[in-house]
Amino acid sequence: MRLYHNPRCSKSRQAVAILTESGVDFEEYRYLELGIAEEDLEILSSLTGIIRTNEDEFKSDKFDINDIKLVKESLKNKPKLLQRPVLIKSGKAVIGRPPDDIKSII
Repeated sequence: MRLYHNPRCSKSRQAVAILTESGVDFEEYRYLELGIAEEDLEILSSLTGIIRTNEDEFKSDKFDINDIKLVKESLKNKPKLLQRPVLIKSGKAVIGRPPDDIKSII
């Protein structure tokens, strides 16, 4: 399991707490430092609401958030646009907004 995590985000910290308290083994993946893992781009880009449209990086270069190719390219080049937290497990992914939503795949 991989959790796309930003430690400065309260929702993301709550997701880490949920996973830790559940006793599951997971990778705390700090995407702002590491970028988006190539192997996760496909599943992430298919999630509705994966782009943070309130970020300046989106506002300055708006694109069609329904175009998976553009979403994938944007996530790869501007990881800050990734909605967080996101948990990926066994080919499934869920955005943790609210954080309890991640329980659906653990």
